[in-house]
Amino acid sequence: MSKKYAIGIDYGTESGRAVLVDLSNGAEIADHVTPYPHGVIDETLPGTGAKLEHDWALQHPDDYLEVIRRSVPAVMKQSGVAPEDVIGLGIDFTACTMLPVDENGTPLCFLDEYKDHPHSWVKLWKHHAAQDEADRLNEIAAQRGEKFLARYGGKISSEWMIAKVWQILNEAPELYDRADLFMEATDWVISQLSGSFLRNSCTAGYKSIWHKQEGYPSKEFFKALDPRLEQLTDTKLRGSIVPLGTKAGQLTPQMAEWTGLTTDTAVAVGNVDAHAAVPGVGVVEPGKLVMAMGTSICHMLLGTEEKEVEGMCGVVEDGIIPGYLGYEAGQSAVGDIFAWYVEQAVPAYIEKEAEAAGVSVHEWLEKKASAYKPGQSGLLALDWWNGNRSVLVDTNLTGTILGLTLLTKPEEIYRALLEATAFGTRKIIDAFQDNGVVVNELYACGGLPQKNRLLMQIYADVTNKEIKIADSKQTPALGAAMFGAVAAGAEKGGYDSIVDAARQMARVREETFKPIPDNVKVYEQIYQEYCRLHDYYGRGENDVMKRLKAIKEKANA
Repeated sequence: MSKKYAIGIDYGTESGRAVLVDLSNGAEIADHVTPYPHGVIDETLPGTGAKLEHDWALQHPDDYLEVIRRSVPAVMKQSGVAPEDVIGLGIDFTACTMLPVDENGTPLCFLDEYKDHPHSWVKLWKHHAAQDEADRLNEIAAQRGEKFLARYGGKISSEWMIAKVWQILNEAPELYDRADLFMEATDWVISQLSGSFLRNSCTAGYKSIWHKQEGYPSKEFFKALDPRLEQLTDTKLRGSIVPLGTKAGQLTPQMAEWTGLTTDTAVAVGNVDAHAAVPGVGVVEPGKLVMAMGTSICHMLLGTEEKEVEGMCGVVEDGIIPGYLGYEAGQSAVGDIFAWYVEQAVPAYIEKEAEAAGVSVHEWLEKKASAYKPGQSGLLALDWWNGNRSVLVDTNLTGTILGLTLLTKPEEIYRALLEATAFGTRKIIDAFQDNGVVVNELYACGGLPQKNRLLMQIYADVTNKEIKIADSKQTPALGAAMFGAVAAGAEKGGYDSIVDAARQMARVREETFKPIPDNVKVYEQIYQEYCRLHDYYGRGENDVMKRLKAIKEKANA
């Protein structure tokens, strides 16, 4: 029997990537990236130039189809694999990335009468303009003693589905009425690939307040939010919710033509990028925290019982690996903070020195910062450049650096920013441990762990835990391909469960990062200071960040 393959498509914030994977051993045979032609739409709408308000972040749905049109044929061409040997396809996506569609599944922004309307477009995960709705939702849920709130660490995020839907209803009721469904982008793309619409248990659970045993919150709750939302879950959020690895269908003739694959290719239901990475590093049991590290970090952990953990983004049955409860927490800016510093704040002389040395500014700063011992710079930063996702769940918090003097060097600031993100991760681990969810080992995947050795050593020292690094550069896409293989099933040359697939296909590097005892001691002291600062600014003792933000918004009005 000839070798069998699956394709995983990883939809990120700026681009989509297709990876062709050998099902016998997880080897990545070919990959191809398609940058989104429209990128992140956060200033003006395409074509019309209509100006967007502050905190908006949209995307163009055709950019997702462009990835299918370009990247899938490209990996087939590179690999020379026969189309009939590609038995499965899976995708993963940033989330909650949502869009309104009409009764034909057409995005409303594709319709002439709505293309000038910001609310008709895809709202990207980092669209934060529904914060008012999220605040009100949390307030009403708390007043009513809604049980679901504790499953999300006490707060529902403005990034998630219900807040975004409510914003559309409040600001564009006619568009809300016109929408037949509000879909996660991952489910919409699968509906385009397979011709059938299913909601996946991952996004439904983590982003839409759905629970496997209890379903969505009650109609009474939605009515308390807004009488117009009373029937929301039966109408515009309707649709079967199925576990990850479920077969949505097979490629439609149109999609087979676009991709160069056959209509026999099984298509798995959609998934979330970070969550797909968990089986990609071989984690299919409790006690192992997976950090998907890139512009932000998503922290994922499996458990066997439902616990309440402050600031977690959710605990969802079948949310990551079917048969387990999946816990999620996160930091909303990590690589984004380092990029901000390099692009906006580094002095010109460093760019010249890095260029002369033939390295990037990031590499130059990492090398210089590596020469410092923990605590040597006297700096401490809070990692809230894009708000705080866990444990405070507050997008209105901002960043700070403490301890600057006239002698502070750029590489010291860079190191303090790396350390700040490690402290944020430690805070999340502590919250899990304090609430009885065990964390024994750390796994890291994504763009950062393989690029920045100093960062990973700092994380090992701050958390006092050994860190294993994914061998794959495309771990979410590898995980998505695994779920594609599960959708195809063992009979076709795939797998009958994600556990079986992970056993054969997942890989981590031999080299790990181990904590250095002397560093651990110093970082423990600095972490205690981080916690004091974290609570001072983040738990209401001093709301200066929010007051400054309010003054700024008034000045910009």
